[in-house]
Amino acid sequence: MWFTTGPGEQKEVNLRSNPRVILITGCNTWDGGLDVVVEGEASRVTDESQLGRVARVWASKWDGRWQWQVRDGLFQDAEADASSSLGALVFKVTPDKVFAHSKGDPFGETRHKF
Repeated sequence: MWFTTGPGEQKEVNLRSNPRVILITGCNTWDGGLDVVVEGEASRVTDESQLGRVARVWASKWDGRWQWQVRDGLFQDAEADASSSLGALVFKVTPDKVFAHSKGDPFGETRHKF
């Protein structure tokens, strides 16, 4: 799992002192869908070939509406001037545990440790 944050934003400040994270995704209904919780460690990615692959995947996921350019180990808004954009730091999460909670009929849950 990958995510971004801005330099100096609270998320980035917190990660400097503790890279342990919990990521949660799911839906807003209590009786349907699947909620997933990932516990792990976040590490910053600066390798431009990795960042380029992630930028292309994200662009395809969002039908090309979210375009990132890789520059100086950061994601930069493709529309922004290089001097005007601070860019976004990119992190990947190496999972230790994943919990999945199925909602509906039947309800259920599972846990995986890595």
